Amino acid sequence: MAAHNELGKLGEEMAVNFLKENGYVILDRNWRYLKAEIDIVCQLNNTLVVVEVKTRSSIEIGLPIDAINSKKIRLLTRAVDEYVCAKNLDMEVRFDVISIHKEKNSFVIEHLTDAFYYF
Repeated sequence: MAAHNELGKLGEEMAVNFLKENGYVILDRNWRYLKAEIDIVCQLNNTLVVVEVKTRSSIEIGLPIDAINSKKIRLLTRAVDEYVCAKNLDMEVRFDVISIHKEKNSFVIEHLTDAFYYF
């Protein structure tokens, strides 16, 4: 496995642990629909939370969250629409981003709630 893939996998594991520690219930991971992949689908109270995880080995070229563009948002919203229909869910949906970057010998985790909206 390529180093960037391993880093991404590690980032997703850290994100899952972070979410669990903060009371989220993990429902699905790496859920795919067409060309989209939802990194983490979880629930907090009566809200379905869709989490995009971005991990970087450094922030020299920008923050991890900067990698989320309008095309990615469109793909995610289509995938979430399908997820909600496929699972027959009736609940609020929220999009979060967990941004992880390495700083010296540790990782910095930032959780941005309501990172973007869709209509």
